Amino acid sequence: MEQIVNQPPPMQSAGVRYAGFWRRVVAYIVDELILGVFSFILLIPFIAMIGLSAFSNHEFEPESSAGLVIAMVSAYAFAICLIMLGKWLYYALMESKKGATLGKMAMGIRVTDMQGNQISFARATGRYFGKILSGLILGIGYLMAGWTQQKQALHDILAGCLVVLKQ
Repeated sequence: MEQIVNQPPPMQSAGVRYAGFWRRVVAYIVDELILGVFSFILLIPFIAMIGLSAFSNHEFEPESSAGLVIAMVSAYAFAICLIMLGKWLYYALMESKKGATLGKMAMGIRVTDMQGNQISFARATGRYFGKILSGLILGIGYLMAGWTQQKQALHDILAGCLVVLKQ
């Protein structure tokens, strides 16, 4: 027994060109470089705190070492949580407010819904977290952008989005 899935009709504009896989890869690399710089800047204070804590601790007893390790792990975990929160907000806010991240802007592409309209913050959030699934299945969800008719990756299909070239 076959199940029929109804999707909204795709954009009907004759001049719509979908962004291909490699253009999207370059945009992703640009975005990750930008986020990497900001993440590094964010991590510097945490690394400095841990370093100062290690130098201020003159006693090298097992009890004090355990406390230092716990402080290091806690600071690292907190920094990672801040970075993850920042990445989500970067992608979701940029795609919902501007239609594209800085990397996508540099590559001349934007994210739209199936009718070509700007996406909402909720849809951008769903698209962002859908990328986790795209990556969990050995990256095949990302590779789908290379062979699907509308150049959609799995997270685009799940969120009902298109990535198109700016006109």
